[in-house]
Amino acid sequence: MTPPDPAAFIRANTILHEPPLIPEIRLHLASEIVPIWQMTEEELEKSGLPPPFWAFAWAGGQALSRYILDHPEVVRGKRVLDFGSGSGLIAIAAMKAGASSVLAADIDAFAVASISLNAEVNNVSVLVSGDDLVGAANGGWDVILIGDMCYERPLAERIEIWVRGLVAEGAAALIGDPGRTYLPKTGLEKIISYAVKTTRELEDTDVRNTSVWRVLAA
Repeated sequence: MTPPDPAAFIRANTILHEPPLIPEIRLHLASEIVPIWQMTEEELEKSGLPPPFWAFAWAGGQALSRYILDHPEVVRGKRVLDFGSGSGLIAIAAMKAGASSVLAADIDAFAVASISLNAEVNNVSVLVSGDDLVGAANGGWDVILIGDMCYERPLAERIEIWVRGLVAEGAAALIGDPGRTYLPKTGLEKIISYAVKTTRELEDTDVRNTSVWRVLAA
């Protein structure tokens, strides 16, 4: 089966909604009343679609976005990379906080479309890349932002090695994470924590205690 046009699929299967912790930003998100919420990964695979991680405002992304909006000096006037961007929430928050530019990177074509649609809804301009940037040289970024990407060991380990290298070269890096299994156990400094409302369809609880961490140089 030929996959649908990503932008058309997103418009047809999401609603505009404000994440609980970030009411300033509206995103195309799945909800109980649209079909994408009920699709299993098997159904998505048969349809030629990857799991729709871009269709949800994950706790780590919400916490990191909240921190950036409340502390705009972190990104103001700086070049920012939002890695594993998904919906583009963090990228949009960074632009609203005054970043000079933001590159939102995600290897999922549907996420790439979602980022562009959500940036337009929020009246910000975000650069978008579908390339796998893990291991790439610094593309001029002053700040690297990563939300909720430590859910799988091989990926988390690759990201950690890459990001620590960028930090050693002078970049700043922040991670938003609700206690995922593969968050690095050392080399991080906790900045702040938030209680983020979630849904049991995604998580095992209605509220996740979610922290923002600064990656320290090795």
